[in-house]
Amino acid sequence: MASSKYGCGMSEFEPRDWNAYSTDAIIELLETVIEDHREAAAGQGVVLIGHSMGSSLAALLANPRKPQTDLHKHVLGLVGICPTAGQFTPKLVRLMRTGLYIPEFIFDLWRAWDRRGGLESPSVHRFVGANADAESKRLQYLYNYQSKTPVWRRMAWGALPTYSNGVPSGGIASLDVWAGLDIPVFLVGGTDDQVVPPAEVDKIVSVLTGGETEPSPETNGVAKSSGEEAAEANGATGLPHLPRHPKKVVVGMKLPSPAGHGLLYAPPTVPVLAGLISDFLSKHVTGRLSLGWQLQYLCRDGKWDVKNLEKWRAVAPVSGPIGGVFRAIKTLREVDEEHCPRVFVQKWGGIIKDVIDISHDNPVYNPCGLEQGGIHYHKYATLSKVPPNDAEITGFVDLVDKIRADQKEQAKAKGWDEGYAVGVHCHYGFNRTGFLIACYLVERCGFTAKEAIEAFAEARPNGIRHEHFRDRLYVRYSGVKSEA
Repeated sequence: MASSKYGCGMSEFEPRDWNAYSTDAIIELLETVIEDHREAAAGQGVVLIGHSMGSSLAALLANPRKPQTDLHKHVLGLVGICPTAGQFTPKLVRLMRTGLYIPEFIFDLWRAWDRRGGLESPSVHRFVGANADAESKRLQYLYNYQSKTPVWRRMAWGALPTYSNGVPSGGIASLDVWAGLDIPVFLVGGTDDQVVPPAEVDKIVSVLTGGETEPSPETNGVAKSSGEEAAEANGATGLPHLPRHPKKVVVGMKLPSPAGHGLLYAPPTVPVLAGLISDFLSKHVTGRLSLGWQLQYLCRDGKWDVKNLEKWRAVAPVSGPIGGVFRAIKTLREVDEEHCPRVFVQKWGGIIKDVIDISHDNPVYNPCGLEQGGIHYHKYATLSKVPPNDAEITGFVDLVDKIRADQKEQAKAKGWDEGYAVGVHCHYGFNRTGFLIACYLVERCGFTAKEAIEAFAEARPNGIRHEHFRDRLYVRYSGVKSEA
């Protein structure tokens, strides 16, 4: 919740009036908080991201059904995680309200019974699944324990619509509210969700697309968003367009097991979800939401100014062995006395037989110094700050395959000792270097994405530093098809 006194989590339980927890009251609160932080004078837009009931609140905020403010005019996109279609019949509402009249101490007794077994209790399994990892179960148990019965009862009561002459009003977003959205919408459910059935995604997608149950930008009649078209027109290097009203695009998907209702915070699904959301927003809302673009074009520091030169000097020149194939290195500098080609050949020529330079620009050293010392130099340019794309990954994997095949022949012919390696560097030897090495470990060495990322971090402390690089790895090897 936006307020620190609604009793959620560890916050204080104020106010206690049941009307303060109605959906309309919460919407009004959220509108106030957002408008207090939004730069209205500059026409700043917002993207709403909600989980479970929060998805319904986001849909209500984005729909001009009864505008308490003009906020809906500035909503550029919506992401709903484990969304609910909000279908409450009069009979179901009566039944649920009757249940909520049960005295509080009875609720507390039931919750205590439901928590029997701790991390293996029904209350934990319901949200993250019986086969979830230990950390997901620990987090869920903590969240369940922090949940206050009186707060939950008020929230549940406020989420229900009120019927008058058979017409509902209030409550969480119903299908007609979802149907009124005219913005990019990304809906994600969990295959193992026992709290909100994953089929709810299909219901909402259906009303948003006029009956299409497996939509895509193409089937919705929207081939590309205005942000994407502008990015392509600029060669993905200019200032991406920031539309006032992006074209409507609807994408719905369900993450595979072990994705339950806690997929927003369960460690196995968090990076996949983050990568998918990042892809959708940067493609269909505006390219300015791409973290890679922000790092690439909003960063004011040069690669070799005093600050970054000192940072480069503080980085270890060569990593430990990675997967029995690689050594990650930082770029060499011709004028450096400790990490130039001449010294590098002397120190590492017996181990590193090939160097792949994946930096985009010409190196700040003369590759001939490596070649003359018996280390083969290979240029494979990639852009900084941006995770390599599918074609670049395939090309890198193929290049390493060829290098390794040649190294095996050379090892036999020249009697090399075991442990020879392929060196890879970008600038510092962390993000792009770690990303491509991890890809190779997964595709050729039998690692999972998690194992590859951890193996790189163990050999190269701090590992892949940019979170969006790690997210991209998890998405690529999760089996989930991204829209990007």
